[in-house]
Amino acid sequence: MIYKGSCHCGAVTFEVEAPKVLEAEACNCSICSKSGFVHLIVPKRSFTLTSGENNLKTYRYNTGIAEHTFCEICGIKPFYIPRSNPDGVDVNIRCLDTAPEVVNVTEFDGQNWEDNAHLLKHKSE
Repeated sequence: MIYKGSCHCGAVTFEVEAPKVLEAEACNCSICSKSGFVHLIVPKRSFTLTSGENNLKTYRYNTGIAEHTFCEICGIKPFYIPRSNPDGVDVNIRCLDTAPEVVNVTEFDGQNWEDNAHLLKHKSE
């Protein structure tokens, strides 16, 4: 299925190919819990940025591996390149304009990221 998504102001838009039933993670790390990000990690080939590349800014912290991209106009982070899957894209399900029929959300202990990151490695395959 093709899902369309965007930031709040619509300057950044994207499409992501994913199953009808989505498997997602809710992470308790400092950045995800504060931003309310619900993770759908997909291979890069399943993600297309359709507009707004010039409106994206990148924030990096800690190891600097993850590329947290956000819209410079409205500040929303609709997707990013995750540290756990740098060959994939992590889409915020809350930024999908096409509502998924079913989302199964699993809790992920990102506060203890080093101990749990291996649970996400397969997501971008």
